[in-house]
This record gives sequence, C-alpha cells and structure tokens, in this order.
Amino acid sequence: MSQAVDKSSAGVGERQYHIGIAPGEVSTVALLPGDPFRVPLVAEFLTEVRTVAHKREHMTMTGMYKGRMITATSTGMGCPSTAIAVEELIRVGVTSFIRVGSSAGLQPGVKPGDLLVSEGALRNDGTTAAYAHHGFPAVPDLEIALELAKVARELTAGTDTAVHSGINASDDAFYAETPEWIAELNRLGVLNVEMESAALYVVSRLRGVRSGMICSTSSNLFDGTSLYGGIEKALKDGWMRSIEAALEVAVRLEL
Repeated sequence: MSQAVDKSSAGVGERQYHIGIAPGEVSTVALLPGDPFRVPLVAEFLTEVRTVAHKREHMTMTGMYKGRMITATSTGMGCPSTAIAVEELIRVGVTSFIRVGSSAGLQPGVKPGDLLVSEGALRNDGTTAAYAHHGFPAVPDLEIALELAKVARELTAGTDTAVHSGINASDDAFYAETPEWIAELNRLGVLNVEMESAALYVVSRLRGVRSGMICSTSSNLFDGTSLYGGIEKALKDGWMRSIEAALEVAVRLEL
C-alpha cells in the first residue's frame, strides 16, 4: 500500500529542489528581493561575493557586509513562490528574513522612491489560506520592523526621501486590482500593496523564524502616479536605500 509524502519533512538536510541550495551554503540571514535581477544590487554592498545557485526565479548570492555573512535570494512574484523560497531557505539554515522589494503606495503623500516599512499585511492571497485560519495575523518580527524604520530614517535624514510605516496589503492578482479595491484599501488606511509579505510573515511565524519588510515605492495607485511614468531612477534609489537599511539591521541585530 502506498504512503502519502509528508512534505513537512521532505528534503530536510538535503540540497533543496526549487532553490538549489544545500545546508552550509548560506548565512542565517537572507535579504529577499522579488526579482532575480535585483540580487546583484544587494551584492554591490558586499565583499567576497559568490553566486550560490540560480534555479527558476530563485537566484542566490552570498557575501560579507561589515564582517557579517549575508545571503540574498530572489523569491519571484507572489506568495506561492515566496512561500517555497522561505520554506527551503529555512531548511538550509536561514533564521531571519528581510524582504527588500517594490510596492505601490495607497495613501496621499507617498511618492516614488519613498521607503515603506511594514507593520503587518492584509492577507488577500490564496497561499496563506492553505497554511492558517483566515483570522491568523500576518505580522513581521516587531524588533526587526522597529529597527528597519529607525535605520531607514537615519539613512534618509536630510534627503527628500520619506519613510512611512504601516499596514500593507498582499494581493495575488496584479491586474485584477480594480479602482474600487484600491479605494477600499485607501479607506482602510492601508499604506501600500505588494504581493509577497503575507506568505513571508505567515510561514516565518509557523516555522519559528523572524522576518520583516522594507520596500521602495514604485507608484501611488490612489493619486495616479504610475510606475510607467518615467520614475525608474527614484525607484532604484529607493531600492538601494532599502537594501542598505536591511543590511544595517542584519548587522545591528546580529541576525
């Protein structure tokens, strides 16, 4: 009689199927951009850089930052691939995660390139429903979230880049976000919307590890500032500041 596979233990202690990493090849802390082409942006801050693996949407590089080994792994877009990356990184020894990505603002005054620090996510995705009751909160590690906001403000002092903290939404369907949905999120006071943090937070909590998120603002969906409107420089500047903030937090908190 056949026995069903128990995926909670499959692959533990081995090279991981989707991300291509084995135990001992990465740090205890990982920065998580969505796009594999942004992993090299993290590497610009590091020394002794090496590429560990690149399978599917998951590129992984490691290096040193202020004496601390850092890993960067891309999650791909959305909660399903993020959950896979986080589950497999945990199996090879990662205990802390900081997502560094792009996110659209939803409140007045949030402009392209501004930094967005997450205090929790509205779970408008399907992946986390497979993990936990719909009432289970998707929240970051409190210490990481507070330190991200503090460091981000230090790094942007004296510049025209603002730092915002608040609740974000995690959606599944980028092109299904209607004007009515955007208006509802704005009415609720939701700061920004992206596609990965709900899975990051729920999986982290269930597996007993730590996580947080700091994003660069790509656009403002409520006031009509489009990501197609020539704002690429502001967005990239925000990426670089968010990466530096995440690296500083990893060092200061000894993640």
